[in-house]
Amino acid sequence: MATITFSNPAYKDKIVYATAGSHTDTILRIARENKIPINFDCNNGECASCVVKVTRFESKTPMAGPLTEKEKTVLLGLGKITQAEVEQMAVDDFPTPWRLACQVIARDEDILVEY
Repeated sequence: MATITFSNPAYKDKIVYATAGSHTDTILRIARENKIPINFDCNNGECASCVVKVTRFESKTPMAGPLTEKEKTVLLGLGKITQAEVEQMAVDDFPTPWRLACQVIARDEDILVEY
């Protein structure tokens, strides 16, 4: 079971327990089910309104699996990542902390989601 802590300066931190490995429960879906107000418009990885910062609690290192192609395109367009970082991530399998909440699947890791 994954523990997800949602954090925002305007709201109190909220801890949610999520079943890992379902391959369908995105961070955005979990947030919506728990009434956590992460912004979103399209819920399809194209509008960039749900950009969040995701880090592991234990080491504060980026995580949550590889970026989807949609995330790469959107995050490059926003300037959150560079093409050099995309190329390095392909080698290291170590994603950026910047993610799209509608694309990141909950895994069996305790994470902090800043929105």
